Amino acid sequence: MTTDTSSPRSRLDIRVYYEDTDAGGVVFYANYLKFFERGRTEWLRRLGVDQSRLAVDEHCMFVVKNVEIQYRKPARLDDLLSVHSRITRLGKASIHFSQQAEVGGQLLCDSTIQVCCVDTRTLRPTALPETLRTLLEKVQD
Repeated sequence: MTTDTSSPRSRLDIRVYYEDTDAGGVVFYANYLKFFERGRTEWLRRLGVDQSRLAVDEHCMFVVKNVEIQYRKPARLDDLLSVHSRITRLGKASIHFSQQAEVGGQLLCDSTIQVCCVDTRTLRPTALPETLRTLLEKVQD
């Protein structure tokens, strides 16, 4: 896996393995959500955001609230996917992402995903920590 955090977009390359495919030899549709999760997580990691520390120190973690996804073409075994991620909106307690999966520049799947910050103790929405908000405002589209 390689990642590029060039502001305001990020790219993560992911190889398709057998475990990612269905009986027809194509990527199982739900696995794109896993690829997109990895794209968001690795981008945050490269920006210096340690989600484990965020949960312990700030008592906040992210949960997916909403997903819209459109499948255009299948990915297959051994394809090298490029997952592109960008922030499109920051709310008080939410981050909206646009994410795409491509192979060789061909769009396979695109999505909009909203994640919300919740308190780890109550699992209720909580404001994004100010230091995180400041960082994400710098890389927002």
